[in-house]
Amino acid sequence: MDAEDSTPPQAWWRFGHVWLIIAGPALVVIAGFVTLYLAVSSPNEIVTDEVYRHSVESNRKKGITTLADETAPAMQARNHAATGAVPLPK
Repeated sequence: MDAEDSTPPQAWWRFGHVWLIIAGPALVVIAGFVTLYLAVSSPNEIVTDEVYRHSVESNRKKGITTLADETAPAMQARNHAATGAVPLPK
C-alpha cells in the first residue's frame, strides 16, 4: 500500500473550490433580500391628479405641450438607428 492511500480523505468543507461554488448562489439570495428590503422600504410615489396637473403645467412653462413633443428627439434617434433614414426638417 502507498502512503497516499493510507491517509484519510479530507472533509468537503476543507476544499476552497466548494466554497467558491456555494458563494455564487448565496450572493444571489442575499442580493434578492437586499432588493426586497429596498422595494418594501421605499415604495414608489402614487401620482395623483394634483401631481399630474402640476407636472403638465410645469411642462407648459417649458414649452412642452404634449408627450410627443417631450420625446421627439428620442423617437427621431430611435427611428434613425432602426432605419438609417434621416428625418425631414419641419
